[in-house]
Amino acid sequence: MRSFVLVLIAGSGFTAFAGSAAAKITIQLPVDAPADHFQVSYDCGGQSMTVEYVNAGPVSLAVFSHEGEPVVAANVIAASGARYAGGRFVWWTKGQAGSLYDVTQGEDAAPIAECQEKS
Repeated sequence: MRSFVLVLIAGSGFTAFAGSAAAKITIQLPVDAPADHFQVSYDCGGQSMTVEYVNAGPVSLAVFSHEGEPVVAANVIAASGARYAGGRFVWWTKGQAGSLYDVTQGEDAAPIAECQEKS
């Protein structure tokens, strides 16, 4: 079984495979799949948001923070695009656009952030 480590560095959000840290999350993967990770920066109406995408075999995660709240979201079934759910948040991407939803605001609520990938 292969271990995958996410590391929370104080003040900077989550980073995969980092050195020293305030907190660590270790995920045991049932397969010996290589872990691929990359960061994408988004402009969300004048606010910046960086999302780290982690893919390892059947495990796909989006890791980010919203207003200082760290979020680790797992990929879930979506009709189109990529949908990640973590805690009270849903991060849904399609192409270079992303929308962040707070599910506590109701099923039909508008996104709390509409984002566009920075070039």
